[in-house]
Amino acid sequence: MSSSANIVLSARGIVKRFRSGDSELEILHGVDLDLRSGERLALMGPSGAGKSTLLHILGLLERPTFGAVDVDGRDAWALSTQERAALRNRHIGFVFQFYHLLPELDAVENVMLPAMIAQSRGDFREDRRAHIAKAMDLLANFGLSHRLKHRPTQLSGGERQRVALARALFLDPPLIIADEPTGNLDRDTGELVLELLFRAQEQRNLSLLLVTHDERLAERCGRVLRLEAGRILGPLPGRG
Repeated sequence: MSSSANIVLSARGIVKRFRSGDSELEILHGVDLDLRSGERLALMGPSGAGKSTLLHILGLLERPTFGAVDVDGRDAWALSTQERAALRNRHIGFVFQFYHLLPELDAVENVMLPAMIAQSRGDFREDRRAHIAKAMDLLANFGLSHRLKHRPTQLSGGERQRVALARALFLDPPLIIADEPTGNLDRDTGELVLELLFRAQEQRNLSLLLVTHDERLAERCGRVLRLEAGRILGPLPGRG
C-alpha cells in the first residue's frame, strides 16, 4: 500500500476514560490509527484490550474523552450530533458479531434501513421502489433471494449476517467496520460470510477495518495491528 494513498479514517491521541465509583478507569491510552483507501486492516488483541471501545469511537458511536477522529477529511467529533450522524450513515457501514437486525422488519426492510435513516419520509417514499430493487439485488447476490420477506427470527445465523452485510453496503459507503463478523458462526458459515465480505471489499475498493481474534483471518488482511492494554503495539511479527 502506497504511503501516498488517501487516508479515509484517521485517529489521533484517542483516550477513553470511564467513571468507576470515585475514580476513573482509562481504557484507551492515546491510540493513533490510519486506514487508507482500499486497505484491508485487521485489529487484533485479547479480550479487555479495548478493541470494541476503540471501534465504537472510530465508528462515531461513542465520544472519546480526548483525541480526534477524521472521517472523509472531517473532524467528526467537532461536528453537530446531526452532522455526525449523517457522516456516519453515509460513509461507514457496520457489520457486528450479533447482527443487530430489527426483528419487526423483514430482510429487504432491514437492508433498506440506512436509507430510511438518511432520507426524509417523503424522499424515502418517493425512492422506495428503487430502494427495494437495490436491496433485493444485494440479497440475491448473497444467495438470499428466497429469504426476502423473512424476518430475523426466521433466518439462520449465517443468513442474518448476510443480511447485515447487505445493509452495511446499501448506501455504498467507502468504509466498512466489521467487529468479529464470524464470531457467532460455525467455521463453514463464517467462511462463506468472509468470502462475501472480502469480495465486496475488492470489487468496490472499500476500506475495511476488521476486528478479529483469529490469526488465520488476520493473515488475509494487508496489514495487522495489535491492541493490548489500550495501546497499539504495531504490526504483528513479520507483518507490514
